Amino acid sequence: MEPELSIVIPLYNEVDNVEPLYADVTAAMAELGRSYEVIVVDDGSRDGSFPRLADIHARDERWRIIRFRRNFGQAAGFAAGFDAAQGEVVITLDADLQNDPRDIPKLLAKMDEGYDIVSGWRMDRKEPFISRRLPSMMANRMISGSTGVALHDYGCSLKAYRREVAKGIRLYGELHRFMPALASWMGVTVAEVPVNDRKRQFGASKYGISRTFRVFLDLITVQFFLGYSTRPLHVFGGAGLLAGGLGLLIGVYLTFVKLVLGQDIGTRPLLLLAVLLVLLGVQLVSMGLLAEMITRTYYEAQNKPIYAVREVLGPTLDV
Repeated sequence: MEPELSIVIPLYNEVDNVEPLYADVTAAMAELGRSYEVIVVDDGSRDGSFPRLADIHARDERWRIIRFRRNFGQAAGFAAGFDAAQGEVVITLDADLQNDPRDIPKLLAKMDEGYDIVSGWRMDRKEPFISRRLPSMMANRMISGSTGVALHDYGCSLKAYRREVAKGIRLYGELHRFMPALASWMGVTVAEVPVNDRKRQFGASKYGISRTFRVFLDLITVQFFLGYSTRPLHVFGGAGLLAGGLGLLIGVYLTFVKLVLGQDIGTRPLLLLAVLLVLLGVQLVSMGLLAEMITRTYYEAQNKPIYAVREVLGPTLDV
């Protein structure tokens, strides 16, 4: 019998947090009274976390453990957990005890109002302002404004997803922090609820201020995937036409200067700029065409749909 809830927890070098995590999740789910499974993805821990996880699995079969051969990153941990999840609702949770499992009922209550994704919002964060909270605030505003999915706290791992939404998210690199935005192409409804933020008791944070710069680069990737993954020529071709058109206009002007006004243009930097812009335009259009071919190969080779269906009323036709 499939569980109602799947709790996905990526874990890396959290040996001292394993037992408290088990106690917290077990107590919270006992109060909730719904069937569940916990999928812990050990992301190549080297501090003895896995033997403790194995011991928990031996005591409680609801806890399933996936062990990576090496450290692949948090995004890979979430992806493996989503692939293995069987519950109708998939809940993500950090292993550092900063997320409070007793907030899970809040997420589920909000989801029952008809939302596809419910995200936690750590309104009273316990982290340093300059090194953690300020960069996070800047990143959240930038992501919300760029993707159109407005959330106060993209970095909070405590989130709830309907299973079909979680299964439809494909994670690469460090895109796990953009999961609600990545799911937005399916037309999902997203809500946010305040949750408790607890101070880390054991271990050290895996993130620093350098993450802000990586977020900006990842945001460019997300923007491209959301807006142009099925029509890359619109990006490269548009830029190519702009550059090439400007180069042609400069060339026409220089031709007028040479033939009508009789002035020498051979030593003018503007001539080199015109040639550069035309060549750049040709290259960008060519890149766009190649990207179109790669995109078609990607979707057709995997028989991957370019749409997502919420529901069907009436009979369906298998093609």
